[in-house]
Amino acid sequence: MSMISTAPTPHIRWFRSRVVRRFFSNKLAILGLAMITLLTLACVFGPYLLPYDSLFVDLRARFSPPLTGDHYLGTDPLGRDIAARLLMAGRISLLVGLFAMLLATLLGTLIGVIAGYSGGWLNALLMRTVDGFLSFPTIFLLLALAVALKPSPIMITVIIALTGWMEVARIVEAEVRSLKEREFVLAGRMLGLGQAHIMFREILPNAMGPIIVAATLTVARAILLEAYISFLGYGIQPPLPSWGNMLNGAQQYLSTAPWLAIIPGAAITIAVTSFNFIGDGLRDALDVRNDNF
Repeated sequence: MSMISTAPTPHIRWFRSRVVRRFFSNKLAILGLAMITLLTLACVFGPYLLPYDSLFVDLRARFSPPLTGDHYLGTDPLGRDIAARLLMAGRISLLVGLFAMLLATLLGTLIGVIAGYSGGWLNALLMRTVDGFLSFPTIFLLLALAVALKPSPIMITVIIALTGWMEVARIVEAEVRSLKEREFVLAGRMLGLGQAHIMFREILPNAMGPIIVAATLTVARAILLEAYISFLGYGIQPPLPSWGNMLNGAQQYLSTAPWLAIIPGAAITIAVTSFNFIGDGLRDALDVRNDNF
């Protein structure tokens, strides 16, 4: 006679987990999540709800201040609607930040896992390479690559990723070094599991906490770097809008039309601050020392 176990299988829904409860108990993290959600929804759907698109030129309405007729945020020196351009620029800036984060995180994680698990000369070689990249000021390295390569959203994304993977690699390498001597890894070796299986199927899932936090903060950094190099004229090029090149075009009108700089500057501040709040909230939520729920 077969025995059928009737014992309930332990199952914790994701929204009841301690990590989620700790995250949602952090007011700044919730504020950041709400702000970035609203900003993303506005950038995705907002341009379809506005009376003008980002390329429409109304020379008679040049330099209209905010709340002028149908131009809710005013117009720029060419008479283009700032609200439409701001939201279209948000699409580009947020996408650049997101994909730069993905590329930087993938590259940094791969190098960090290999370096941390291998140890020895390979660890020394890879981590000295990381130190070599970190020895250059990031902004100078970023500008050098931007000047040498043709600026486009895809190229700017790749450039930012290539200058932002080193911090992720350091975090992952330290985490993997602390995990590779744990019992579950030793058990995997005794069972004859391959090194790739142990690295990416056993160790990496247990190192995801710091990686997620680093990835969230990398988005904020990537948005800020894109805005910086576009402001200097080496990033996203007009007529394609980005928050950075909107600031670039506004700098000569700071005294006569300050809203041209204040509005995209506020958008950058909201996006970067929101991702930083989310990253801080995830860091605290994933910290087992805060396990008091």
